[in-house]
Amino acid sequence: MPQTIDRPVVVLLRLEGVAACAVGLAGYLALSDSWLMFALFALAPDLAMLGYVLGPKVGARLYNVAHTYVVPVSLAALGIWAVPEILPIACVWLVHIGVDRALGYGLKSETAFGLTHLGPVGRRA
Repeated sequence: MPQTIDRPVVVLLRLEGVAACAVGLAGYLALSDSWLMFALFALAPDLAMLGYVLGPKVGARLYNVAHTYVVPVSLAALGIWAVPEILPIACVWLVHIGVDRALGYGLKSETAFGLTHLGPVGRRA
């Protein structure tokens, strides 16, 4: 039987996603006014799902790397330190992950695509 997560914890994790989205959007608006660039990069992290062509283990790992806050925050740190041109991309990436979390899409299990750290995705029986 799959393990479930307490509802209050899921609500907090989803609110965390809303906060990340808000911070990323505020940062992007402060750094850029190009909605075309925003649109081009908004779904880029989902390209990691192509890893599922190589199997569920590889797919889940690539998806999870592309959907952790660690990567865009590290990119933002690099942008602040050395390459300011990448800061808007880091912000868009943060928005993407935040929206995913707010909608209940979490990090993927290697055993089932619909099983995430926020619980199952999709219809519940």
